[in-house]
Amino acid sequence: MTRQRTPVVADWFSGEGDGFRLLGTRCAACGSVFFPREDTYCRNPGCAGGELVEAPLSKRGRVWSYTDGRYRPPAPYVSDPEREWEPYTLVAVELEAERLVVLGQAVPGVTPGQLAVGMEVEAVPGVLNEDADTTWTTWHWKPVDER
Repeated sequence: MTRQRTPVVADWFSGEGDGFRLLGTRCAACGSVFFPREDTYCRNPGCAGGELVEAPLSKRGRVWSYTDGRYRPPAPYVSDPEREWEPYTLVAVELEAERLVVLGQAVPGVTPGQLAVGMEVEAVPGVLNEDADTTWTTWHWKPVDER
């Protein structure tokens, strides 16, 4: 049986592999970019408002900050009480072109000891959880291999 792949939040990202992108919105009047996306009004207090259009965000950015999650998060986050808890790494990434910081988990296996402020990372497809019918997809930040 094949599981249905379903985004944990609709319209926040799209694509697979090299085509994977986070999706924000951009105000047509002032150029402000929003993530999570804003579909109702421009949040820039200096803007009278304008049409909001979907805007694929930069695939790469630089680590702005990071930490580890050593606790089992409360509901509504999915956490199987039957499995041993595994810490995860949270990364705040600055997207220079958009002038904003986006938070997300690092790819599984990346620890805070492997990260540094200013390190280049890229958004890649990830899995948040799986159940019998569904693979819940999200994004992860992956260090860029600078060989």
